[in-house]
Amino acid sequence: MHNLTPEEKHIIVDKGTEPPFTGEYNDMFTEGTYVCRRCEAPLYTSTRKFHSNCGWPSFDQEIPGVVKRFPDPDGIRVEIRCASCDAHLGHIFTGEHYTPTDTRHCVNSLSLRFIPKK
Repeated sequence: MHNLTPEEKHIIVDKGTEPPFTGEYNDMFTEGTYVCRRCEAPLYTSTRKFHSNCGWPSFDQEIPGVVKRFPDPDGIRVEIRCASCDAHLGHIFTGEHYTPTDTRHCVNSLSLRFIPKK
């Protein structure tokens, strides 16, 4: 597990949200893998990333078995966390029809680290 900056702790531990359109991965579409910033477990591949114009990196599918889902305390959304270390990633939304999976993982850039394909 990595030591977290105060900003990373706010998102990953305290379940905060970074401001929209500010994250380093929002508009990045380089080929590679997105891993958990805290434990480095692989979470998403770049082939599943898409432009949703919501202000946060969006993926339509995780790597199987690596993301856990929980009812959000707001009673409306579904929170997603790293299955390995329980780091808060963001939320899942369905019914928006962006991709054939009809699913959008809305993920904070500060919850991720990108590893380019070699």
